[in-house]
Amino acid sequence: MTTTAGRTIGSATGTPSFTGARVDRAVRLATGSALWLGLLLVTYWWVAGGGITGLTSWTAGLLSVGRLAGLLGSALLLAQVLAMARIPVVERAFGQDAVIRHHRILGFTSLNLVLAHIVVITWGYAAGELTAVPTAFWDLVTDYPGVLLALAGTVCLVLTAVSSVRAARRRLRYESWHLLHLYAYLGVGLALPHQLWTGQEFLTSTAATVFWWALWIAAVGAVLIWRVGLPVVRNLRHDLRVTTVVPESDGVFSVYLTGRDLHRLPARAGQFLGWRFPGRPGWTRANPYSLSAAPDGRSLRITVKALGDGSAALAGLAPGTRALFEGPYGRLTQRARTSDRVLLVGAGVGITPLRALAEEMTGDVAVLHRFTSQPLFAREFAVLVAERRLRVVDLPGHRRGGDSWLGDGIAPVDDVSALRALVPDIAAREVYVCGPEQWTALVRATALAAGVPAERLHIENFAW
Repeated sequence: MTTTAGRTIGSATGTPSFTGARVDRAVRLATGSALWLGLLLVTYWWVAGGGITGLTSWTAGLLSVGRLAGLLGSALLLAQVLAMARIPVVERAFGQDAVIRHHRILGFTSLNLVLAHIVVITWGYAAGELTAVPTAFWDLVTDYPGVLLALAGTVCLVLTAVSSVRAARRRLRYESWHLLHLYAYLGVGLALPHQLWTGQEFLTSTAATVFWWALWIAAVGAVLIWRVGLPVVRNLRHDLRVTTVVPESDGVFSVYLTGRDLHRLPARAGQFLGWRFPGRPGWTRANPYSLSAAPDGRSLRITVKALGDGSAALAGLAPGTRALFEGPYGRLTQRARTSDRVLLVGAGVGITPLRALAEEMTGDVAVLHRFTSQPLFAREFAVLVAERRLRVVDLPGHRRGGDSWLGDGIAPVDDVSALRALVPDIAAREVYVCGPEQWTALVRATALAAGVPAERLHIENFAW
């Protein structure tokens, strides 16, 4: 039924149809271009407003540099709000992993610029005298409209940034981190009055005023439409309910759901949704769980590993329990595919979205299934092997070393040689990877070294 670790994966016939990848590439290019164009426009208006000439003296130079830092920081703050607004066209083009990475870069960069704006412009108002900075800061906060609100917003942004540092994320539960992260919206919102009342570049140029208003309206509108409105509409339309909970292995179970008009839900195999089950611990914060079966228009299935209080409690869900959801999200789908040959590489519960992909995908599809003792979905993969000519290579056992993603049953060769032996045509395949973050990083490095182009490597991590 399934192949063993000693067998190799060959090729098969059948060429599937590819759509979406070229459009997504164009969207990524357009999004990046729009960001840089916006920053260039902000800089141009700063120059046109005397930003360069203001550098001729120490005090005026501090004020001028402070304004530029504030303008660029504000633009990047709004850009990161748009990045995380779950705009469908952006989600499809980038995928959640890439969006989160860009969001993190934009977030820390914008915060650094905002902090630089506060420090440098206060120094400028202190006539360049460090000893006068505390007095100047107090005068700005108490006498200038909107500055106190902007300071409160900055505090919210700092709290968000601190909770996003890797060391802090390791100490926080996902639910707590998610709640703290919502303060970013409050921080951005509190900055608007300051920009309206005291922002020189915001007010003096009609084009700049239109630009900033359009950016603010786009950010607020995107959040209201796609983070609030669309989930409400979809939950009312589909009314998802739990039908049954089935154990899959030790600490892993599948939740089956049904609802109304599920054929209208644009969910694809490989995607995940943010789930809330009222009455469960931490239910007010959404938890991301992947679909573990290809959507059929009648039901959905997620497979969950009990890693925390919220996920463990789902094992006791009663039939009829209401399920609230956001999404679907993620780019680990057939839409990203550009080759007729595909390799799916999953570890542990990370095999769940790949199990759904294996069901949906046509053409030459193979699976490397990494697990320690018992594989998930062994019987289901056996059916797919028989019915769809799927090839599955089981890779059981403990990891053979900290720098290897393979099990101890593999021959004692380096990972690149082992991967090429298992999949001789690996360089010609589209590769989808899902599993723990450190493990997927090792798989990624191995696949790249084996000749897989970076644009054909698609990864989704269980990370936040």
